[in-house]
Amino acid sequence: MLKVGDSAPQFCLKNQDENEICLKDLKGKWVVLYFYPKDNTPGCTTEACDFSEEFDRFVTLDAVILGVSPDSCASHRKFIDKKGLKITLLCDENKEVLKAYGAWGKKKMYGREYEGVIRSTFLIDPEGKIAHIWPKVRVKGHVEEVKKRLEELKEA
Repeated sequence: MLKVGDSAPQFCLKNQDENEICLKDLKGKWVVLYFYPKDNTPGCTTEACDFSEEFDRFVTLDAVILGVSPDSCASHRKFIDKKGLKITLLCDENKEVLKAYGAWGKKKMYGREYEGVIRSTFLIDPEGKIAHIWPKVRVKGHVEEVKKRLEELKEA
């Protein structure tokens, strides 16, 4: 399990435009790395739209927002175009980054157990260390919590 203060696991993943995004290239910036189950589903759409609505505020806080799911890059492109999203979505079809961050694991729904994405968010500081973790995220109000925490950490 990752904890605050740990070095964030390094990764390189393709985004919705098939361009490779590497965590090491974002050194010096704050990174909001959020993991979500599936494009175009109700909770995931709300979360992505909420992050997009606050996109400019995150930019002024020197933060990059990266959403990660096991969907394909083509799926991400359609999701962004359909919803007018401003954020970057990364394709983790092999689930390597999901697993590295503990965002893939056992879930329960209607008494059935299965493997899936555990909706979670990691705030990574400019030195590449984990500054805050939100495990098992509830979508409502989440983006506001992330923004508030980032503001607090930047003031400290």
